Amino acid sequence: MKILLTGATGYIGKRLLPLLIAQGHDIICCVRDKNRFYCPVEFQKNVTVIEVDFLKQETLTAIPAAIDAAYYLIHSMSGSASNFDELESESALNFVQRLNETTAKQVIYLSGIVNDKSLSKHLSSRKKVEEILNTGTFATTTLRAGIIVGSGSASFEIIRDLVNKLPIMITPKWLNTKCQPIAIPDVLEFLSKSLLNPATYNQSFDIGGPDILTYKEMLLGFAEAKKLKRWIFTIPIMTPKLSSYWLYFVTSTSYRLASALVSSMKVEVVCSDNRINDLLHVTPMSYKQALSRALIKVDEDKVASSWKDSLISGRFNSNISEYLKVPKKNCFIDRRKMEIIDRDFTIKRIWSIGGDTGWYYGDWLWDLRGFIDKLYGGVGSRRGRTNRHDIHSGDALDFWRVLYANKEEGKLILFAEMKLPGEAWLEFKIIGNTLYQSATFRPEGIWGKLYWYSVLPFHGFIFNGMLQKLIK
Repeated sequence: MKILLTGATGYIGKRLLPLLIAQGHDIICCVRDKNRFYCPVEFQKNVTVIEVDFLKQETLTAIPAAIDAAYYLIHSMSGSASNFDELESESALNFVQRLNETTAKQVIYLSGIVNDKSLSKHLSSRKKVEEILNTGTFATTTLRAGIIVGSGSASFEIIRDLVNKLPIMITPKWLNTKCQPIAIPDVLEFLSKSLLNPATYNQSFDIGGPDILTYKEMLLGFAEAKKLKRWIFTIPIMTPKLSSYWLYFVTSTSYRLASALVSSMKVEVVCSDNRINDLLHVTPMSYKQALSRALIKVDEDKVASSWKDSLISGRFNSNISEYLKVPKKNCFIDRRKMEIIDRDFTIKRIWSIGGDTGWYYGDWLWDLRGFIDKLYGGVGSRRGRTNRHDIHSGDALDFWRVLYANKEEGKLILFAEMKLPGEAWLEFKIIGNTLYQSATFRPEGIWGKLYWYSVLPFHGFIFNGMLQKLIK
């Protein structure tokens, strides 16, 4: 079968792809930027990649007419635009118009549980998208999930940050809101078993695990799994804005995502029925089991995908392709080079940089820069990295975004997502027996130039020290 997979670079899409291939399907992956899509060699014969922007109708002609089904996994959880709900509706309308021209029999949409009359803007938008998809000539299957628990999911990472960093928490009253979490393996099983299954056509299903918990109970459950003592006190005076700032400064989330989450977490998300469990013969695992699996994946450095690698985790609003060519004109450039001793050793060090490993030299200064960035509304350095020793184009790396990563070529290019009066790149490349390291800054006006000269005194020992540590 030929299956169209939208959101192929997202948290769910990256995990669903290998399952669909294992079932013997040929997958057409829709991405906005091919340079952000990484496909393992063993999958390439079953994968076709096309560039589609669902807000640009003219690009949808890239979707082939001969397809059997499609997954609609496009969301703007924390889009920078205040009218993200209108943009989501427009994307869905364009998608439906194009899918009506294909041979697709079914579209599967992953939405949020919407059985509350007082919905957040985010959940209302998802419900509207569901209504638009139902107007298509194809059968629509909507799976509605609440909190998804899995290594790298936004919910899991926020819970982990809070529990690991705060022995005592003074929290807003919405932590007493009830929800029904579901493990990511169960979400994927529901998604894959619904595919071209007539019993699921033109229906909406709530999917959830067996436990109905408050967010407070979820935090304490995580603490128990990690064998940590934690005390949580809820107070009624914390406003949504204060709650958003609380999440933003304590966790790795962006402020936009924190605001969207706070808005949604005030709404109870509990499954209204579980008939799909019997229909598809799925027995969802408990919250405790889901946590155990997620923690094992983190400990073994086998996180398949992370919300942090999506563009919503940072300030990137364009395709990374537009920044791949590091500029030289009207730029300040700090260039350094050093002869390498062992190429494999240096490559391993470069590919492990950032996150828990750190930056090899002056880590406290890197942390200070991340803290300052957070104070000014930037991404800070808490995102870390998804895997300790493996990176690909599009990945987040502290307050950088990976633009290009090629081990064989010995080349890595990073773009700064921190708040700056300009644009910055950090590049490593090995030519022959020499490692070249370049920090490029393209300033914006007088403030950009003043910024460069203010940090210039630190470059000498930070970049030189880092260069030496990459070699020996």
